[in-house]
Amino acid sequence: MEILYTNCAGLDVHKKTVKVCLLTQPSNGQPHKEFRTYFTTTEELLKLGDWLKEQGCTHVAFEATGVYWKPVFNLLEGSFTVLVVNAQHIKAVPGRKTDVKDAEWIADLLQHGLLKASFIPSVPQRELRDLTRYRVRLTEEKAREVNRVQKTLEDTNLKLGDVVSDIMGKASRMILQAIADGESDAGRLAALAVGRVRADQGQLEAALKGNVTDHHRFLLQEHLTQIRHLEQAIDDTGAILNQTASVAREFAQLPLLGWRNKASFE
Repeated sequence: MEILYTNCAGLDVHKKTVKVCLLTQPSNGQPHKEFRTYFTTTEELLKLGDWLKEQGCTHVAFEATGVYWKPVFNLLEGSFTVLVVNAQHIKAVPGRKTDVKDAEWIADLLQHGLLKASFIPSVPQRELRDLTRYRVRLTEEKAREVNRVQKTLEDTNLKLGDVVSDIMGKASRMILQAIADGESDAGRLAALAVGRVRADQGQLEAALKGNVTDHHRFLLQEHLTQIRHLEQAIDDTGAILNQTASVAREFAQLPLLGWRNKASFE
C-alpha cells in the first residue's frame, strides 16, 4: 500500500496521558516506530510537540474523544498538519484493531492516507461557539429561576402573575423586592406599580394579599439576587460575544491558505 506520509504520528488521547506512536522512514528506507507516553499538562504537551518536530514529523492524528482532544489540538495545530478523526470512522476501517495498540493503529492509517479529518473551525469561530453556547445556558438558567419565583408566589397565594404581563418587569420587581424586604401591606405594595401596569389599584391589592412567611421572603430574595447575577453575566457575555464575532468575521475574510482549508477538513 502506498505511503503518503513518511514521518507521522498517531496519538491515543486520554484524560491524563497521551500515548504516541511515531512512524519515520529514514533515507536508508528502513521504517522505524517509536512509542512514548506524555502527560496532558501544558508543559508535557509542549515537550511532545518539540520532540515530534525534532523527529521531522509533519502529520499528527488522533480521535475526537470527549473534550480531551481539544488542548492537544490547540497546542499542536500551529506546528503540524493535525487530523482530528471521528472514532466511528476509524472503527469502520478494516484491520486488526483489537490486536494493535490504538496509537500505532492510528499512525498506520494516517501514514497510508486512510483517515478523514473532521472539520475544525478557526480559533475565533471556536471561541464564538463557546460563548454562544454559554449565553444560551445562562438564558435557560434565568428562565428556570423565574419559574422558581412563580412557584414561590403560588405557595404564598400571591397572584401577581395574573395581573401583570411580565413577572420580571420593572414594576413587578419593585413589588417582589419589597416583599422580600419584609413589606406585607397590599395597599403599599400595589402603589409601587400603579401607573406602570394595566391593572388598577383594586386588582393589584387583591392579587397581593396572601400568606407570606420569612421562608418565602428568603427564597424570593435568593431568586432575585440570582436573576440579577445571571442578567449581568448574560450582558457581559453578550459584550464579549460581539467583540469575538467581529474578529471571527475578519478572520473569515482572510485568504484561504494552508492545510486548514483543504477539502479533507470539510
